[in-house]
Amino acid sequence: MSLVESVLEQLGIRHPVIQAPMAGVSTPRLVAEVCNAGGLGSLGLGASSIDDAVKQIRETRRLTDRPFNVNLFCHRPATKSEAREAAWLSHLTAEFHQFGVEPPASLKERYPTALGNDALLAMLLEERPAIVSFHFGLPDIGWVDALKRVGIVTMACATSLDEASAVEQAGIDIVVAQGAEAGGHRGVFDPSQDALIGTFALVRTLSQHTRLPIVAAGGIMDGEGIAAALRLGAAAVQMGTAFILCPESSASRAYRDELKSPRARYTAITSAISGRPARGISNRFHALESTGASTIPDYPIAYDAGKALHQAAAAQGNYEYAAHWAGQGAPLARELPAAILVQRIVEEWRNAEGALARDAVDDAGRG
Repeated sequence: MSLVESVLEQLGIRHPVIQAPMAGVSTPRLVAEVCNAGGLGSLGLGASSIDDAVKQIRETRRLTDRPFNVNLFCHRPATKSEAREAAWLSHLTAEFHQFGVEPPASLKERYPTALGNDALLAMLLEERPAIVSFHFGLPDIGWVDALKRVGIVTMACATSLDEASAVEQAGIDIVVAQGAEAGGHRGVFDPSQDALIGTFALVRTLSQHTRLPIVAAGGIMDGEGIAAALRLGAAAVQMGTAFILCPESSASRAYRDELKSPRARYTAITSAISGRPARGISNRFHALESTGASTIPDYPIAYDAGKALHQAAAAQGNYEYAAHWAGQGAPLARELPAAILVQRIVEEWRNAEGALARDAVDDAGRG
């Protein structure tokens, strides 16, 4: 059995295509359509309450009987600093005033981490999704064993060899190798130590230094990208930006319009929106970071300011402060129903693999 076949069997899917868990964009309908088409759909639950997470899991189960993934955030709890938060709000005051509103008087921590959240673990053990994945780090000691005891497959994001080693030592089943090309939040454990390694360099390095199956993530938008990733040692790929334009996603009209526009050619990483580095279509926030980086509060406290500023601007038709996350492959995004997109991607991958096989035969014949 090949590495790809082994992972397909482990995940209970037909194709080595995983729809990335995009909090705020993934929906039960998107997840179900990807699963029903033979891929692995993923719910991004890092920003959800436990009650909302249960609702999304059960709604997805209503729409598909196939395995799906739920993703959780394992970031270190924010260190609250009233001085730094006040300085950041002061830095943003002129931006708020453009829209005739005052900045918030204070900021709150919007998204609690999974770390130390026993109620969240209890919910997972009760609902038993087929796959649980982790972003920003690793869960508490005991979580992985508890999930495995009830038959749940685990995955975790790594952006470097050191992180991948930690993932393997934690007993995680599959490592997601997230390259710097990827859209959305960097999964780096410690943002101050981010080496910004590209997807293919990371996949190839991990293939030589870890025994875990590897899922390649970042910049992969079509079947040709899948073929390249698998040749370098990946067993599957994770694609996020590729699915944003699907009608089943919850992306806003403004988000969709930007992703279809020439602006999609220009993405960059900023911490100014949320307090953690994330890649999105370049906007005003990217410029604001260059002049106020030292005052950005911890994730996710900074997100409270970012969302407030976006809301004020969007109310007047200005989307320069939106979190329009997108990877470097954004100009390749296609506006297709999710099931058709999966089918198209798989056909492209098979055609690419066939072309490589024919080239190898031709080379052997010429030799």
